[in-house]
Amino acid sequence: MSLLSDLINLNLSDSTEKIIAEYIWIGGSGLDLRSKARTLPGPVTDPAKLPKWNYDGSSTDQAPGDDSEVILYPQAIFKDPFRRGKNILVICDAYTPAGVPIPTNKRFNAAKIFSHPDVVAEEPWYGIEQEYTLLQKDTKWPLGWPVGGFPGPQGPYYCGAGADKAFGRDIVDSHYKACLYAGINVSGINAEVMPGQWEFQVGPTVGIAAGDQLWAARYILERITEIAGVILSLDPKPIQGDWNGAGAHANYSTKSMRNDGGIDVIKKAIEKLSLCHKEHIAAYGKGNERRLTGRHETADIHTFSWGVANRGASVRVGRDTEKAGKGYFEDRRPASNMDPYVVTSMIAETTILSKS
Repeated sequence: MSLLSDLINLNLSDSTEKIIAEYIWIGGSGLDLRSKARTLPGPVTDPAKLPKWNYDGSSTDQAPGDDSEVILYPQAIFKDPFRRGKNILVICDAYTPAGVPIPTNKRFNAAKIFSHPDVVAEEPWYGIEQEYTLLQKDTKWPLGWPVGGFPGPQGPYYCGAGADKAFGRDIVDSHYKACLYAGINVSGINAEVMPGQWEFQVGPTVGIAAGDQLWAARYILERITEIAGVILSLDPKPIQGDWNGAGAHANYSTKSMRNDGGIDVIKKAIEKLSLCHKEHIAAYGKGNERRLTGRHETADIHTFSWGVANRGASVRVGRDTEKAGKGYFEDRRPASNMDPYVVTSMIAETTILSKS
């Protein structure tokens, strides 16, 4: 095993200019992540200089068997925390051979929205709070929970420490450092209310980078849980009953919101969101109705609400923002399994481009 470890940790730059690029894309479910690696002749830092590639879309439920080729377009590069050296992770989106984005390619439309001059001028910032649950591999039951049973009630686990409160911290810290190494703007982590559930935050990021970075962070977490023999769940309500669900709250601001008098812009944006509540809910993740019940720090899925420092509202404005008269707000509706390309671009489209 020591030889295997030595081989895995070989530094390629000692013997060759070649690097390994891991091409990553979203599979047919819209949530599963796929990847494969290729050798490149030397280091690359610009995704536009990376070659396109292809894969068998019939094996990912993204193309028929008689016309299975799907083309990968490189879009964002991150340092590879697993192979290290000059090796890279490459976030890609997927197209038909004719250059048409396939249905699961949500990045294409998001990029169009983020390249709109009105959106570019507002420099939309995002901070995504990605909650997730770690499951035992053999039982699909949360990490740290007794098999077939339940731990003590919620209360001591949120931001808790101790062997009877925090389960999986080694995975969480490994992921935190790996993301920072990769160049992902992870701003923090914490244990969540339900035992075995954690959160990491990505941001502030601007525009399309919010989606690229969150998907890269999810991929790294999948790889780390693979090594640890633990299952990553993004289910918005993994355990029914008196247990918190898992969300992906989206903190958001525009240049106008961050400037003096921005609180009025924030209120107008929230009003626009209220008028499109059903459309946003439909795009904010599957199974979200099991989470947005009006309990466990959520608003009811059928009713839009907002408030200052109210974690039971659809949208929360922070006390600091209210006091300063400018800042940001938090859309608490997105589920943990949401597509960040969809959610971030939809918020920008509704609050910036909508004339209502």
